[in-house]
Amino acid sequence: MKKIKSLAVALVLGAGSLFAGVYKVDPSHTDVSFSVKHMMISTVNGQFEKFDGTFELDEKNNLTALSGEMDVESINTNIAKRDAHLKSDEIFDAKQFPKVTFVLDKVKGDKAYGKLTIKGITKDVVLDYEFGGTVTDPWGRQRAGLSLSGKLDRRDYNITWNQALEAGGVVVSEVVKLNVNIQGILSADDEF
Repeated sequence: MKKIKSLAVALVLGAGSLFAGVYKVDPSHTDVSFSVKHMMISTVNGQFEKFDGTFELDEKNNLTALSGEMDVESINTNIAKRDAHLKSDEIFDAKQFPKVTFVLDKVKGDKAYGKLTIKGITKDVVLDYEFGGTVTDPWGRQRAGLSLSGKLDRRDYNITWNQALEAGGVVVSEVVKLNVNIQGILSADDEF
């Protein structure tokens, strides 16, 4: 009986370590999106369709590392003309700066601190962080989910294009909202 009890305690204590390690972002279950006010009255949404990244969890499911990059040429707002403008040298300048990157510095409570690089400019950012949990999928792979969200001022990254409206205000808000929902697979080498 004592052996069974000891085994049960070991299994419970070791359960966290089952999910510890480096996770590869699963692009088919991850969303990297943004939104911005248009003409002060509505919100336009967009996303990066191509991205890559990894994150690491320790034995207690604490996020200890995260890095990712988004392909600027993959921006999609469902309007081809607007997407072309976003990729142009007036906005993201995709030819000169093809990637947007993020590297985590630390997590403290429900905040993630890191460095966001856009157009070759790196700034410290603080994002809201939420851990979604871990699970073993039907194929025996360990998965983990998390989300990051926050706001940034696009002018900090030399994205300054705008036009004034006759009634006051501007065409595009300076504030951009970010929303990243990530699912990763522990040590995944297979295709998705």
